[in-house]
Amino acid sequence: MMFGSVREIEWDDLTEAIPAFVTLIMIALSFNIANGLTAGLIVHPILKLLTGRFHEISAGSILLATICLVYYCFGIPH
Repeated sequence: MMFGSVREIEWDDLTEAIPAFVTLIMIALSFNIANGLTAGLIVHPILKLLTGRFHEISAGSILLATICLVYYCFGIPH
């Protein structure tokens, strides 16, 4: 079911394709959907900022990325 949605990803736009790819890879490697989604939520606004397309970022996505980054830094048991 998950790979049916992969056809809908805009592979020509790297700021959309790379976060989707990171999400898929993290889900597969960590065996955890939450870890994959949080990785994608972090990478997406970072790429938009680095490419100068910050007008496409909402305040909510920056807030989510910050929360997910805190989760990665302090929330994952070692």
